[in-house]
Amino acid sequence: MMDGAGEAPGGDITDLNSVAAYDYHLPPDQIAQTPAEPRDSSRLLVLNRATGSLTHSHFRDIGQFLHAGDLLVANESRVLPARLHGTKAATGARVEILLLALRPERGPTTWEALVKPGKRVRPGHRVSFPQGLVAEITDTTPTEGRIVRFTVDGQPDPALVEARLRAIGEMPLPPYIRTKLDDPERYQTVYSHTEGSAAAPTAGLHFTPELIAQLDGEGIAMAKVTLHVGLDTFRPVEVADLRQHHLHSEAIALDRVAADAINATHARGGRVIAVGTTTVRTLESVAQRGVPLQPYTGPTEIFITPGFAFRATDALITNFHLPRSTLLAMISAFAGRDLVMQAYAVAIAAGYRFYSFGDAMLIL
Repeated sequence: MMDGAGEAPGGDITDLNSVAAYDYHLPPDQIAQTPAEPRDSSRLLVLNRATGSLTHSHFRDIGQFLHAGDLLVANESRVLPARLHGTKAATGARVEILLLALRPERGPTTWEALVKPGKRVRPGHRVSFPQGLVAEITDTTPTEGRIVRFTVDGQPDPALVEARLRAIGEMPLPPYIRTKLDDPERYQTVYSHTEGSAAAPTAGLHFTPELIAQLDGEGIAMAKVTLHVGLDTFRPVEVADLRQHHLHSEAIALDRVAADAINATHARGGRVIAVGTTTVRTLESVAQRGVPLQPYTGPTEIFITPGFAFRATDALITNFHLPRSTLLAMISAFAGRDLVMQAYAVAIAAGYRFYSFGDAMLIL
């Protein structure tokens, strides 16, 4: 039963393709500005899809809701220090560049990026940064992004460019986080490994090495996949109908070790528990190619909305998502829109912390 639920955010909306179906009001003071300390001290709202029940807990106790033989699957992608502050070479005006993805097909130092102010920084313009780093805007993208070619002291040397980007780049925290992050590692998961994301896979921020070891000792192992979070994390839904919204391609990888672990888990009747929506996107992208899963490395453009048939994901760990977002639509596809919105109402009433540094949900 829904303990403490008020009217569900979003009201009674039956059109699940409507972006308005995923709207709700969140008091601003419930947007988490700093990460929980320690990581696993965050609160955990456990939603049982079969019964509709909600249980309040803490992330450190997540093992109480898992079984020996279950498998956690986590996204090991690591966040790039992707936000750069420079000046327009011609005028000295301030420019911000947010790196989204390396575009090696256009050159070894060429990136797709978001640029502010975009309307004043067009192809042919140059942006100067400290330590001799210069960005030349070479092209635009269909989503009003920019293609940017970097040089250091006039040279397109990949090693030099990478060193400068790391030296001057800042962690790209979401715009709703206004508190300075003292330790950039707190916007990385403890198991992050492969660098390439423009934002953290935040459901994994709650894990500590000790908790992972404890769960492993209880027979709950962890496998790793990779999805590099890209443009759509920063792009709002600007249409009224989700069917008119296009998700851009993101790079994913599932290797033989992970595929075998997932297949073996299902074969013995265990549950595959996705850590975050990026993991769901990876698992279900590969599952569309066939079950049992086979290794895959490449792009995905999968868009999961209500009506989607899940083939690889049995349970989900996730944070609380922004209203009117594709991620909230994905969660609703997994657990049912009405049940999710009722759970959000309970979480708001109970003072849960929301978004990237906020509390977590476990959907069983």
